[in-house]
Amino acid sequence: MKDLIRDASLSAVKVANKIAYRYVSEVRNQRVFPDADALAGLQHFDKPLPITGTDCQQVLEQLHTYGSPATVATTGGRYFGLVVGGSTPAALGANIITSAWDQIALMESSSPVANQLEKIAGRWVLALLNLPSEAFVGFVTGTTMAHVSALAAARHYLYQKQGYDLAEQGLYNAPELKVVLSEEAHISVLKALRLLGFGRSQFIFVPCDDQGRMIESAVPDFSDNMILVLQAGNVNSGSSDNFHALIPKAKKAGCWVHVDGAFGLWARASKEKSALVEGVEAADSWAVDAHKWLNTPYDCGMCIVRHKQTLREVMTTSAAYVETQDMWQAKDMLPEFSRRARAVEVWAAIAELGSQGIEALVDRCCLYTRMLAKGLVSLGFVILNDIVLNQLVACLPDIAMQRAMLQKVQQSGECWFGQTTWQGREAIRLSVSSWATTEDDIQRSLEAIAAAIDEIKQQAI
Repeated sequence: MKDLIRDASLSAVKVANKIAYRYVSEVRNQRVFPDADALAGLQHFDKPLPITGTDCQQVLEQLHTYGSPATVATTGGRYFGLVVGGSTPAALGANIITSAWDQIALMESSSPVANQLEKIAGRWVLALLNLPSEAFVGFVTGTTMAHVSALAAARHYLYQKQGYDLAEQGLYNAPELKVVLSEEAHISVLKALRLLGFGRSQFIFVPCDDQGRMIESAVPDFSDNMILVLQAGNVNSGSSDNFHALIPKAKKAGCWVHVDGAFGLWARASKEKSALVEGVEAADSWAVDAHKWLNTPYDCGMCIVRHKQTLREVMTTSAAYVETQDMWQAKDMLPEFSRRARAVEVWAAIAELGSQGIEALVDRCCLYTRMLAKGLVSLGFVILNDIVLNQLVACLPDIAMQRAMLQKVQQSGECWFGQTTWQGREAIRLSVSSWATTEDDIQRSLEAIAAAIDEIKQQAI
């Protein structure tokens, strides 16, 4: 029986590795978005609950035959939709290895290797982003859960200063807190606040300038019952709030300052771009994704909190069967009790690239974004944002043509980007975040846009 179990697992790994190899070898030539036939093929999976099982190899082959063609090729070089990177070779390999390991990244006794690599990866991240070395780095599913974790710590911290015991007394009669945030705050911040029980009446939205930055003169007077949420990298423009001016004022008044730095915080890794986020290190907490500019596989965010004891008081999990001597175990610092070893991929990506490689990746993506902007201008587009990072927002004077162009480009499968609304204008948005993107990918994408516009013009004649 033991040999049968081993052989079954080995067979699954062998078949899966072959499929993964085939997919990775073909992904750069694959359509970026699946065509109608590939989408129709997904119906193959829609069957009644099986009564008897199916051979493992057949199950995996079905996934490849009908699933692989219906994927979005985000790991290729021409996906400019959501702000996600591909997966670097080492990060991809680490993902495969951690799947084989199937570790419970709860505490040292449940996985010594996951615990050790999580601590090392956290230390490396703080060094890369030039954030306080005493801060805690926790690996969560993404920026949304990073916000939830950090803002829960913020709420606890402010109530503690007011002498209110939230753990004992709950929210019902709790003193009111206010949250000061940008009118351009990302939806993940608002979702996190709702999950924590904050209501719209507690939000103070600050108007923004034409690049999505908080207007400093419109910021209210700060007080010690406030959380200030700032932004490193507006999801449309890529611009950041003025941390150097706003954070010291807020901290002096007793605010907790949290920074949504999902992708923009990675500007800290670049000497050329770090000035854009100068002063962000003075905040109390930060949220950032590894699956964006660090290019790890998806489902990997980081919650970084300066006051780690405060975070522990909110998140600690006590049970006789999980007691440990180390008070900074993941189980006591983060929301998830069931955790995969996602920090292994972060460790692998940083080990593979090094600080110089990560800096080069950030700078290269910013260069390609400027190349896209220049090419779009030559095609008649108006660029609506200052190209400061990897985000580009543009529009055609003829909105009907813009909509038709977008549809044709998406249907072509040559590249993929989406629609947005920026400063009240319907526009397209392109985000360049992948290590796999090359200059050739940029040119091919511009050619696809130009071909779509030409086709529309010809049809109008």
